[in-house]
Amino acid sequence: MGTTQLESVPEPKYWHLKTVLSEALDSEFSVGEILPNERDLAARFGVARATLRQALEQLELEGRLQRRRGVGTTVAPPRVGVALGTEQHTWPGAAGDAWQPVDCATEVPPAAVATALETGAQEPVHTVRRSRRTNGQPVAAELLYVSESAVPDLSAIDAPSGSARARAVLRELQRLELEGQESAVELGSARADDAKQLDRLPGSPVLVVTTRFNAGGRTAALSVATYRADTCRLTFGDSGGVEIHQGPERQAS
Repeated sequence: MGTTQLESVPEPKYWHLKTVLSEALDSEFSVGEILPNERDLAARFGVARATLRQALEQLELEGRLQRRRGVGTTVAPPRVGVALGTEQHTWPGAAGDAWQPVDCATEVPPAAVATALETGAQEPVHTVRRSRRTNGQPVAAELLYVSESAVPDLSAIDAPSGSARARAVLRELQRLELEGQESAVELGSARADDAKQLDRLPGSPVLVVTTRFNAGGRTAALSVATYRADTCRLTFGDSGGVEIHQGPERQAS
């Protein structure tokens, strides 16, 4: 990365620096490569470290960089897409579902979830934890809440917890006739538990996709999926469900 002194420009200095850094990422660095430390970068571009930090933070928000614990700042792979479809509706765990079940427990859900599932305030529900990876890295974590009345035959399952019980819940869900599903998306900040699963720092930007699965005239299951905002982008179409796929974004080289 060559030395480039920044000239006076009408835009904020950190924004101009972000553009210069972005061009350098495209031409001089490969995906996964670690950037020089902040002191060296600030000296090369003739800016204060505070200005450099602002530029790096913006590039991280745009998905160009990743900050990894114990590693440093690395060049990010191309963003993946979170496609919100409208035509095909399927239960979680159906054929082609890329989510991997991690665990399942019976516990009292948050009040908002209890209201959506029409359960009592202190009535436990099945909570299935699933994860999703792409390019070898975690990109999403999901909490799938299922009311006990929606899967009454689960009492015969021997596994009290773990991925085996999670798969059993998903199998029982698929016995129901899915009447429809509704998804909503919002920008949020990673909580401590989400950040740990996604290999991010607490407070990092995330996309939260909440999906209701309806059967029997009510919400039988509620999914709260948290996606890394630095590696995911929203796409809209009729492909169905929530799908991660490689986007046509630029490749760093």
